[in-house]
Amino acid sequence: MRLGRLLPSAVAGGLAIDLGTANTLIYSKNRGIVCNEPSVVALRYDGKGMRQVLAVGAEAKAMLGRTPGSVVVARPLSDGVIADFEAAREMLRYFIKKVRKHRFAPRPRVVVSVPSEISQVEKRAVKESAESAGAAEVILMNEPVAAALGCGLPILEPQGSMVVDIGGGTSDVAVLSMGSIVVSRSLRTAGDRMDREIIEQVKRRHNLRIGERTAEMLKLMLGSAIAEPETRTLEIMGRDELTGQPKTVEIDDEEIRDALRGPVNQLIDSVHSVLEQTPPELLKDVADNGLMLTGGGALLRNLDVLLSQETGVLTRVSEDPLAAVVRGAGRIVDDPSLLERLSLE
Repeated sequence: MRLGRLLPSAVAGGLAIDLGTANTLIYSKNRGIVCNEPSVVALRYDGKGMRQVLAVGAEAKAMLGRTPGSVVVARPLSDGVIADFEAAREMLRYFIKKVRKHRFAPRPRVVVSVPSEISQVEKRAVKESAESAGAAEVILMNEPVAAALGCGLPILEPQGSMVVDIGGGTSDVAVLSMGSIVVSRSLRTAGDRMDREIIEQVKRRHNLRIGERTAEMLKLMLGSAIAEPETRTLEIMGRDELTGQPKTVEIDDEEIRDALRGPVNQLIDSVHSVLEQTPPELLKDVADNGLMLTGGGALLRNLDVLLSQETGVLTRVSEDPLAAVVRGAGRIVDDPSLLERLSLE
């Protein structure tokens, strides 16, 4: 759907959805953020291969690693795009139903954020999934535009603003001006990739197999982009690869920092690439105003310090990085006239 065909009334009374690989957030007009749950679905398979949805969101995530063979806990999105259409539809249907005030309320019109460089086929999958989940109309919005708008950058003005949005499946690096993306790069190196690298690191160094939840905990508790004065450690339990028995080991922050070095360096390379392609006048604006980090990955300790050192551009973490994208999309829900000043796709 092109911007010129959208009318301000199109999103009146609607919802804004940040359909993330790791978490789904929903913003409702006049109510703010009404949903923030993991993008996870638990499915039961019968003997004929038929699937039944058992749980969605936080309830489903709590089942990770704890289910019998007939139950699969899955993420409908992978690397920022829909990998399982039916599971995504059921997840969205559950969340939309949960946040609607009245059972017989009109079907909502929704703004859904998407990574900046996904294909038309992937965009169509997102749109059809939301429509089949109960949306009356779906408007797609680039995540870097939403993130920059949500953290208060002056992207509607004729000046350069730069945002790095690090989600669960994708990271978006973009320079924006006058409501549009001028230069951008989207990479499928983000929070999930960091977790996988931690899992592999623990396996290599300790012959220990751990799950996604333990890897995420190690990232949050010990993860950092640069070395710190004091060494931090955490004791974890997993399965010994040699004996198959439970085993406890102590992990330190240096091990986790080493595991994250690859993804962090890829992110830095992408920032350099976008800066190199930015027109000189906008580059001066970015140098003057700095770079804004959003998304869950922005919470990696000292990532802002490392980016400042590597690029020479002051880097800050937004006030509420996890909610920046949905708040930006929510601004369109609250003020539909913004549609006339933004390039959403």
